[in-house]
Amino acid sequence: MKLEIITPDSKVYEGDIASIRVPGKKGSFQVLKDHAPIISTLENGPVMIVDQEGNHIDYEINGGVIEVKQNRIILLAESVR
Repeated sequence: MKLEIITPDSKVYEGDIASIRVPGKKGSFQVLKDHAPIISTLENGPVMIVDQEGNHIDYEINGGVIEVKQNRIILLAESVR
């Protein structure tokens, strides 16, 4: 899957991943390959990425929106730490 994490100031991450877990409004959820299309608002909290090599990459976001469509994920965050 292709992932882009973008803030108003910069592109924080771009690359191929195996999975991502994000803090949704009604609890965290995971996106894997061939996930159904979805657009969801996000809460403040951790974003946990597993890349294609199995490495774990963690970020903290302050709210945002995620779109998943055809194995392409765009996460727009207010800010990322």
